[in-house]
Amino acid sequence: MSDIRTPPDNTLANRVAIVTGASRGIGRAVALALARAGVHVAVNYHTNEAAARDVCRQIETTAARAIAIRADVGNENDVSDLVRRTTDALGPVAILINNAGISRKVPLDRTGLQDWNDLLRTNLTSAFLMTQAVLSPMRQARWGRIINMSSIAAQTGGVIGPHYAASKAGMLGLTHSYAKLLAHDGITVNAIAPALIESDMIAHNPAIRPDMIPIGRFGTADEVADLTVATIRNGYVTGQTINLNGGWYMS
Repeated sequence: MSDIRTPPDNTLANRVAIVTGASRGIGRAVALALARAGVHVAVNYHTNEAAARDVCRQIETTAARAIAIRADVGNENDVSDLVRRTTDALGPVAILINNAGISRKVPLDRTGLQDWNDLLRTNLTSAFLMTQAVLSPMRQARWGRIINMSSIAAQTGGVIGPHYAASKAGMLGLTHSYAKLLAHDGITVNAIAPALIESDMIAHNPAIRPDMIPIGRFGTADEVADLTVATIRNGYVTGQTINLNGGWYMS
């Protein structure tokens, strides 16, 4: 066991990551950025196999290896299978990006229990299930990195609705608890809270406009990916919510 006072080896080359919801958008950009850093990546997807395999092909143009794995990460059995297949193909999981998520714009007076349950299951329960499933190899290695993709909606209420805001706010509590409990195991846990990133999630919502952002433009998935990799590299950052929102919410 290394002396906890000694800075750990934060080299990313040949470590193994799972990125949930990695077939498109932010997840895709993060998977590719990790591969460029030498990380082998399990590209999780739910429905779009062709897009996931395309991400794998791009990863394999680097020095990294990749595997596309379909899993509903809100389902405990699927999560267990995802981690097992990743480990068998690439090795023990050292990096987890809890990125899978959905949004559903519903008028407030028509937001029902099904909307609530669906968003909490996909956006929040999935992060809990995935984190629990990878803790053992991270603890054994005394090195791990977990990033939870939250949202500015956790801090301001956002523009989608209470079901979405609550699911993303829950990720912050999850981040704080795991960060505190795992700090002595060499595992850091952080949240990134983006706002108005160019993606399918905002493309069809007329309430979302670039002039809502002080910088005056939407962010890009690559900007989220760059920040994600930088956070993973830094072993002294844990329990933090890192804002990436063009100045919309300042803390």
